[in-house]
Amino acid sequence: MFAAKNFLLAGGARSFSADVLVVAGGGAGGNTGGGGGAGGFRELLSQSLLAGIAYTVTVGAGGTTNGASLRAGSGSNSVFNTITSAGGGGGGSYASGTSAAIANGGDGGSGGGGAYGDSPTTNGAGGAGNTPSTSPSQGNNGGANTGLKSGTIQQGGGGGASAVGTSGGAGGAGSGGNGSTSTITGSTYAGGGGGGSDTRNYSPGTAGTGGGGATTNGPGNNGTANTGGGGGGGGYDGGFRNGGSGGSGVVVIKYPDTLTITLSGGLTGSTASSGGYKTTTVTAGTGTATFA
Repeated sequence: MFAAKNFLLAGGARSFSADVLVVAGGGAGGNTGGGGGAGGFRELLSQSLLAGIAYTVTVGAGGTTNGASLRAGSGSNSVFNTITSAGGGGGGSYASGTSAAIANGGDGGSGGGGAYGDSPTTNGAGGAGNTPSTSPSQGNNGGANTGLKSGTIQQGGGGGASAVGTSGGAGGAGSGGNGSTSTITGSTYAGGGGGGSDTRNYSPGTAGTGGGGATTNGPGNNGTANTGGGGGGGGYDGGFRNGGSGGSGVVVIKYPDTLTITLSGGLTGSTASSGGYKTTTVTAGTGTATFA
């Protein structure tokens, strides 16, 4: 955590230090498919900012399901200034008579879980996390579907900020990877969605901590808003069910309470003060943040 300091640069510009959390929108769960990957989680402490500068802010939306035989939608990126977190990859969907690639989870901040495809028969692979690459990593890979030998639908969980999504197997669908806890807020974000399964015979996937959506005996649950959680993959209960939507992202900025922030351009947010600092949480929109 930064010290509560700010100072004048040449020309009168006032510099200060801020901690910034940027979480992207989570990917949606697939149609009878894999869990959605969590949105990218990036927390950068002691960032040097300037008063009077309009900094770009975007809060990414969660992905939505695309229906049968289409990979679920990925989440959208979140941005603060030069910090970008990538939207989570959408979960693969049950692919019957379509391209095997539909069964693969999408790449993103965290990767979506893989699904079952039967034409041609294939194990859907989990999507790659930390795409594009950042250091430290913003997320993890999704799990794969591994149930082909028995002809079952046991699909992979979406990756989370701190753990991979597990693969589906003989015991049931894969679980979503757990999210990460923010130093700034103390809350956990960016959990992966649980994978879908043939819920008449096998256990559905559980959600990763940090807002991921679980799979039910039917449709997948949505990721939690403003956590970047991935949506749960849809199950099969005699019919093919849609996955849940991904949770929207969030941008959080902590800075000295001697400053005042102005959000412009349609941003929605709130500010709280404690212990000599203000913490502004931006929950929706695209616009700019200016400190004075």
